[in-house]
Amino acid sequence: MRLISNKALREFAKTHPAARGALQGWRRVIEQGQFRNHAQLKRTFSSVDKAGSYFIFDIAGNRYRLIAAIHFNTQILYIRAVMTHADYNHWRP
Repeated sequence: MRLISNKALREFAKTHPAARGALQGWRRVIEQGQFRNHAQLKRTFSSVDKAGSYFIFDIAGNRYRLIAAIHFNTQILYIRAVMTHADYNHWRP
Protein backbone atom coordinates (compact mmCIF):
# COMPACT_ATOMS: atom_id res chain seq x y z
CA MET A 1 0.00 0.00 0.00
CA ARG A 2 1.24 3.49 -0.79
CA LEU A 3 1.29 5.98 2.06
CA ILE A 4 0.69 9.72 1.57
CA SER A 5 2.70 11.06 3.33
CA ASN A 6 5.51 10.13 5.68
CA LYS A 7 6.05 13.86 6.26
CA ALA A 8 3.02 13.94 8.58
CA LEU A 9 4.60 11.20 10.69
CA ARG A 10 7.97 12.96 10.82
CA GLU A 11 6.38 16.30 11.73
CA PHE A 12 4.38 14.75 14.57
CA ALA A 13 7.51 12.99 15.86
CA LYS A 14 9.32 16.34 16.06
CA THR A 15 6.97 17.43 18.84
CA HIS A 16 6.44 13.91 20.23
CA PRO A 17 9.80 12.12 19.89
CA ALA A 18 8.58 9.05 21.79
CA ALA A 19 6.18 8.35 18.92
CA ARG A 20 8.86 8.17 16.21
CA GLY A 21 9.68 4.46 16.41
CA ALA A 22 6.07 3.32 16.66
CA LEU A 23 4.96 5.55 13.77
CA GLN A 24 7.76 4.40 11.49
CA GLY A 25 7.09 0.77 12.42
CA TRP A 26 3.41 1.26 11.53
CA ARG A 27 4.46 2.89 8.23
CA ARG A 28 6.66 -0.08 7.28
CA VAL A 29 3.83 -2.56 7.90
CA ILE A 30 1.41 -0.45 5.84
CA GLU A 31 3.84 -0.03 2.94
CA GLN A 32 4.68 -3.72 2.84
CA GLY A 33 1.06 -4.84 2.97
CA GLN A 34 -1.77 -5.15 0.52
CA PHE A 35 -5.13 -4.69 2.16
CA ARG A 36 -8.25 -5.17 0.06
CA ASN A 37 -10.80 -4.20 2.72
CA HIS A 38 -11.36 -3.33 6.36
CA ALA A 39 -11.43 -6.99 7.39
CA GLN A 40 -7.96 -7.63 5.96
CA LEU A 41 -6.67 -4.46 7.60
CA LYS A 42 -8.12 -5.59 10.93
CA ARG A 43 -6.25 -8.90 10.71
CA THR A 44 -2.97 -7.00 10.80
CA PHE A 45 -4.05 -4.06 13.00
CA SER A 46 -6.53 -5.57 15.44
CA SER A 47 -7.37 -2.23 17.05
CA VAL A 48 -8.15 -0.32 13.85
CA ASP A 49 -11.62 1.25 13.92
CA LYS A 50 -13.74 3.01 11.35
CA ALA A 51 -15.34 6.40 12.03
CA GLY A 52 -17.34 7.70 9.10
CA SER A 53 -15.08 7.34 6.08
CA TYR A 54 -11.88 7.38 8.17
CA PHE A 55 -9.83 4.61 9.73
CA ILE A 56 -8.45 5.17 13.23
CA PHE A 57 -5.24 3.41 14.25
CA ASP A 58 -3.99 3.12 17.83
CA ILE A 59 -0.26 3.79 17.89
CA ALA A 60 2.22 3.00 20.69
CA GLY A 61 -0.18 1.25 23.02
CA ASN A 62 -2.98 3.74 22.39
CA ARG A 63 -0.90 6.78 23.38
CA TYR A 64 -1.37 8.22 19.89
CA ARG A 65 -4.03 8.02 17.22
CA LEU A 66 -3.57 8.13 13.48
CA ILE A 67 -6.52 9.03 11.28
CA ALA A 68 -6.38 7.94 7.66
CA ALA A 69 -8.48 7.79 4.54
CA ILE A 70 -7.89 4.56 2.65
CA HIS A 71 -8.69 3.83 -0.97
CA PHE A 72 -8.45 0.06 -1.10
CA ASN A 73 -9.04 -0.07 -4.87
CA THR A 74 -5.92 2.03 -5.59
CA GLN A 75 -3.96 0.87 -2.51
CA ILE A 76 -3.39 4.42 -1.27
CA LEU A 77 -3.59 5.53 2.35
CA TYR A 78 -3.82 9.27 3.07
CA ILE A 79 -2.84 10.40 6.56
CA ARG A 80 -5.36 12.98 7.72
CA ALA A 81 -4.07 13.52 11.25
CA VAL A 82 -1.74 12.18 13.90
CA MET A 83 -2.55 13.19 17.44
CA THR A 84 -2.25 12.28 21.06
CA HIS A 85 -5.01 10.21 22.58
CA ALA A 86 -6.12 13.25 24.61
CA ASP A 87 -6.41 15.37 21.44
CA TYR A 88 -8.31 12.58 19.71
CA ASN A 89 -11.01 12.81 22.38
CA HIS A 90 -11.96 16.20 20.88
CA TRP A 91 -11.82 15.10 17.23
CA ARG A 92 -15.00 14.52 15.22
CA PRO A 93 -15.16 12.85 11.80
